[in-house]
Order: sequence, then C-alpha cells, then structure tokens
Amino acid sequence: MTPFLEVRDLTVAYGAIQAVRGVSFTVEQGQIVSLIGSNGAGKTTTLRTISGLLRPVSGEILLDGTPIHRRPAHEILGLGVAHSPEGRRLFARMTVEENLRLGAYTRRDEAGIVADLDRVYDLFPVLGERRRNKAGLFSGGEQQMLAIGRALMSRPKLLMLDEPSMGLSPIMTQKIFDTVRGLRADGTTVLLVEQNALAALALSDRAYVIDLGRTTLTGTGGELLADPRVQEAYLGEGVSS
Repeated sequence: MTPFLEVRDLTVAYGAIQAVRGVSFTVEQGQIVSLIGSNGAGKTTTLRTISGLLRPVSGEILLDGTPIHRRPAHEILGLGVAHSPEGRRLFARMTVEENLRLGAYTRRDEAGIVADLDRVYDLFPVLGERRRNKAGLFSGGEQQMLAIGRALMSRPKLLMLDEPSMGLSPIMTQKIFDTVRGLRADGTTVLLVEQNALAALALSDRAYVIDLGRTTLTGTGGELLADPRVQEAYLGEGVSS
C-alpha cells in the first residue's frame, strides 16, 4: 500500500551547510506522526521542504505516490498540504478573521469558507468571540490557535505543525494537543515537529528521531517512549548502568 506521504533520502542545504542529510520517513493516512530531535537537527527544514519553501539537493517527497519536491509552494498547498510554521507568522495588524481568510486564499467557494470559519470558531471559541480583534493583541496560546485555524482553512489532507507548544503554559499545551487528537479523529493526517518529546510521543501513532540531519530511530509513540536512548536524550531521564 502506498504511504500517504513518503520522504526518501532527503538532503537539503543552506549554501555549503547541509541541514538535512538523508532523512527518510513515511506517514500513513489518518495518522499523527512526530519528528523529534534536538535544536538544529533538521526538523523545521524538513517541513519547509515538504511545503515547497525550500528545494532539496537530492531525494524525493511523494504525496499519495506523486512526486511534489519540485513543485512550487502554492501548488503543494493546492494538493492539500498545509503548514503552520514555527513562530506562528501571523499578521499582527490584521484581525482574527482576516488572518483566517488568508488561509483560504486559493479557494473561491465562499459558502465553504464561511462554513470552515464556523468550524474553526467551534474548535477555538475564543477566536470566534474575538474575531474582529487584531491578532497582535492575543496571548501566545491564542495566537497558536489562530495559526492552526489558518492552516485548517485550506481544508488540508495533511496538516504540518511546527512547534505548536512553544512558549505555552502546560494547560494551553494540553488544549492544543487535545485539538490535534480531535483533528485526527475527524480524518486529518498530522505531521508534528515538537520539542516537547514526551507530549508528542504520547500523542503519536508513529514517530521518528532526527539527529544531525539524519533519521536515527523510528517506532510507535509508545515504543520510543520506552526506548532508553530516547529517555536519556530527549525525555530528561537518566538510564542506569
């Protein structure tokens, strides 16, 4: 069976510096898959390459069996891949609703857009209550809700989330991860990059460890949670000798 997303031996460079050195992984439809690893491991670069913001030096990215690694970003978005980037990248002077509508800029079905706005407001009621407020006035957690909502406005088949819990309180982090779990239940496939390895692995059907630009470990979320190497490196748990 063809994986929904397949990344094959991906290499990506910034000038002479190789940020990704042969990363490979697959994502099955309807799964939550996490990429974990230390800062600078190449996780964000991998997501940016999948979404078409960067071009690989070598390797392939296939969506439902079709190569997408040479396509421009707007075409990849049109194929159903949405990216909620690290740092949220909202337009601070625009309202909640204006930011959300930007997520649907490739669509022309106004009735469907309005229906999806309502869906986002159901997911995150605070956004509906403050839909005419400027995004820059929101807390970090509220901005993260808005960033996810904006990505959902394209009706993605694959939703990529880069560090959604960064800078958030434990309560808000739990809210975001509960939402991601609900999106999977609704049929959205999720590729997650997350520094909070414990929360990410607990949420994930499958996960991959990326270290120095390479895929080094893989397993179910539960398998990696129980792996002493992962515990020592990413969960802050020492392994006795």
